[in-house]
Amino acid sequence: MKSSRAFPRWWDHQGYCLQRLSRQIQHELSHVLQPAPGDQIIDLGCGDMPYRPFFESRGCRYVGCDIDDSAPVVIKPGSGVPLPDHQAHGVVSFQVLEHVWDIDWYLAECRRLVRHDGWLLLSTHGTWLYHPHPTDFRRWTVDGLAKELSQRSFTVASIMGLVGPLAWTTQFRLLGYREILLRIPGLGRPSVALLSGLMNLRMALEDAITPAAIVQTNACMYLVLARPA
Repeated sequence: MKSSRAFPRWWDHQGYCLQRLSRQIQHELSHVLQPAPGDQIIDLGCGDMPYRPFFESRGCRYVGCDIDDSAPVVIKPGSGVPLPDHQAHGVVSFQVLEHVWDIDWYLAECRRLVRHDGWLLLSTHGTWLYHPHPTDFRRWTVDGLAKELSQRSFTVASIMGLVGPLAWTTQFRLLGYREILLRIPGLGRPSVALLSGLMNLRMALEDAITPAAIVQTNACMYLVLARPA
């Protein structure tokens, strides 16, 4: 079964935002990074591994790592990731960094795991609502995110802002309406699905009319491509 995070449906309550992220990840893989069959990709904070098909469909050796005991590689708090140095062709981190308190440790592990000629593909939030999993610590500006990485032995190749302020304000209203509608017995879920479809369409239109420069500096998500310095 396809993950709704990697393959969101039009009636999902975060469908538009997840679709933008999914499309941009696939664009970077297809047109910029082009990982080859056999390349090792380490997903640091993999969760339920929604983006795994993006790599395995290209013949890559995908390795998921997380603090959850169900992950293929379990990370123990206070310890390094139990994988050897500089073996990964690419390290990926999708919507994880805002949940990490010790980003010095986290980005140092990214740097340790990736090959000297490899890459880091990382997404995190610019503007978003509080969403603990199990904690939620930070948000970034495009400048701040670039500085965080450059000070931790990475060279930033590109940062793409995803979903501008007209669209993300609509997304936030949708999340609020969803909480209200779900309390209505019987009608709540169908109502959320219908409203989500309409609001996702509205977000697509709002992003289409928002100047790219405004989206870039006021995005709700950023996707960063960085390489070892």
